[in-house]
Amino acid sequence: MKRFFIILSVMCAASCSVNPFLKEWTGEGGIPPFSEIKYSDYVPAVKAGIEQQEAEIHAIVNNPAAPTFVNTVAAYELSGEILGRTLGVLFNLSESDATDEMMAVIEEVTPIVTEHENNIFMNPGFFQRVKAVYESADTLDREEYMVTKKLYNKFIGNGIALDEASQARFREINTRLAVLSQKFGNNLLAENNAFKEAIGIPVSSYPYFMTTCEDRAKREAAFKAYSSRGNNGNENDNKAVLLEIMKLRTEKAAMLGFDCSADCILEDKMAHDHATVDAFLSRIMEKAVAKAREEVTDMQVFMNKDVEAGLLPEGSRIEPWDWWFYAEKVRKAQYALDESEVSQYFQLDNVRSGVFQAAERLYGIKIEPADIPVYHPEVKAFKVTDADGSLLSWFMTDYLPRSTKRGGAWMTNFREQYVDASGNDVRPIVVNVCNFTQPGDSVGLLTIDEVSTAFHEFGHALHGMLSKCRFKDVSGTSVARDFVETFSQINENWAFQPEILSTYAYHYKTGEVIPDSLVAKINKASRFNQGFMTAELTAASILDMKWHELAKDTDWSNFDVAAFEKKVCEEMGLIDEIIPRYRSTYFNHIFNSGYNAGYYSYLWAEVLDKDAFEYWESKGLYNPKVASKFRKTFLEKGGSEEPMVLYHEFRGADPDPDALIRARGL
Repeated sequence: MKRFFIILSVMCAASCSVNPFLKEWTGEGGIPPFSEIKYSDYVPAVKAGIEQQEAEIHAIVNNPAAPTFVNTVAAYELSGEILGRTLGVLFNLSESDATDEMMAVIEEVTPIVTEHENNIFMNPGFFQRVKAVYESADTLDREEYMVTKKLYNKFIGNGIALDEASQARFREINTRLAVLSQKFGNNLLAENNAFKEAIGIPVSSYPYFMTTCEDRAKREAAFKAYSSRGNNGNENDNKAVLLEIMKLRTEKAAMLGFDCSADCILEDKMAHDHATVDAFLSRIMEKAVAKAREEVTDMQVFMNKDVEAGLLPEGSRIEPWDWWFYAEKVRKAQYALDESEVSQYFQLDNVRSGVFQAAERLYGIKIEPADIPVYHPEVKAFKVTDADGSLLSWFMTDYLPRSTKRGGAWMTNFREQYVDASGNDVRPIVVNVCNFTQPGDSVGLLTIDEVSTAFHEFGHALHGMLSKCRFKDVSGTSVARDFVETFSQINENWAFQPEILSTYAYHYKTGEVIPDSLVAKINKASRFNQGFMTAELTAASILDMKWHELAKDTDWSNFDVAAFEKKVCEEMGLIDEIIPRYRSTYFNHIFNSGYNAGYYSYLWAEVLDKDAFEYWESKGLYNPKVASKFRKTFLEKGGSEEPMVLYHEFRGADPDPDALIRARGL
């Protein structure tokens, strides 16, 4: 410890005046001083943070006292303060503001941090102390046990039980995987920007474009450009990258004694093994495809009318680039619902207000604008307080697309909730990042799906903001991956409730509240096109699983990505008019975002979500007792208890697996 503090003192004398990561953040809420941070600050801060944490772990390992939760596990939980706050900023901004300078920093930092993590979780002395605490589980409370179990499993999953030569290989694999994952994401960002340049719209506007574009040739061109991202034989091609990722993942799994990487990954998840996931997805896929075939028939009727009108040649059939366009025609005919009409009531700022008001009504919290530092001019900041006025969280929204922002939508933290060494409850700093580009850009109008996304991501945010745990490793959204989407998806259920819509759905020109007749149409049409929506989501989930069910003896040198994908789609029974929501070369979730062998989580969690919502609905949607129970059971407890224990505590029963089928009208 003494050596580190001497080094840090020297570093601070030279650079603390300019490197904000090596100073205490004294502004309100301890918000990162974004305007002070320079690209050149990150690497020195990461190295100083590693030096600090190495010294702290050295002290834990060499503590002459017998291992206890406090002097081993809790001590580790509180270690690495400098590194934690530096990476909290770096990794978040590398996703939402991936400039060339930022990517250069990431490339330098990634192997350094990976090596540091290897050093921690291959440290035999540290492991023996953690193991001793883990084996004395009867002395721990539930949260302490869950934290210890999670830490113990990190050691096991990182090859602590392997021999020296195998550990060396494990280190090589971890470092290479970190680099490859980053490369996959960088390539995809470049491909997304190339798509925008070629087609004239950002990737996030693709569904709206495909729904409204009358020109079939343009739709076909957009579809082919969209579905071939990362598969163009150029410098951003992801085929070789993903194959090397899979080769290394299967090798790691084999070293740990698993037949495939899926079972290695799923061991500590709710599903536990790939056979369980495969059976779960297969049942949904069968029903989704049957429904999708009916939808094709309905759409073909409208295409035939265009053929009769001379707009299309004889024999024209529904193709993948026709689905969105003709589905909208069917929706207008069956439900008299026009997306372009509905979107006029969904102005971005009003939707955000509605998202907030729903949470305020359910959980008794208050959300108001905050004057705190933000990392980009488009970011809006808010302060979240409880009914008694106490601080719950600082919150930011970053809703608009940029060429330096990766596609999609997500929730993240600049700081997790935890209790510090002095017993202070450190409140989190939470962010929702989206890519809302929509009709009427100048006034910020959202589609129905984008409104759902806003509520979805805020469900994650609530999970992070309302956390009342003691340790970072289990606070907020630090739960099993196939459990975490439950809370984001359940929040979507309030998006189109009439009582909530009346608080935010105002016509952007007239200020008129959305009429009841239109609300009825929205909710009546909520099950529309669910064959397509469910099939493309399930297909992506199955594709993910099949990648991770490959064995180590796979012939990677002669592996054909396109042929593999085609075979998987045929075997799952996917119809030709639909492709997986994500094809392999742009499947960022599984090759760069930690959802490997986990994309099924959205559907798995939807069973829990829909079952819980049916229970909630039966008790009253705005029943304060049920809302309070949901908050205290789930949102406050994070990963401090096993998922099904919490679910039973709230629901009083096992989830009904048919709840998803009912909700989607399959």
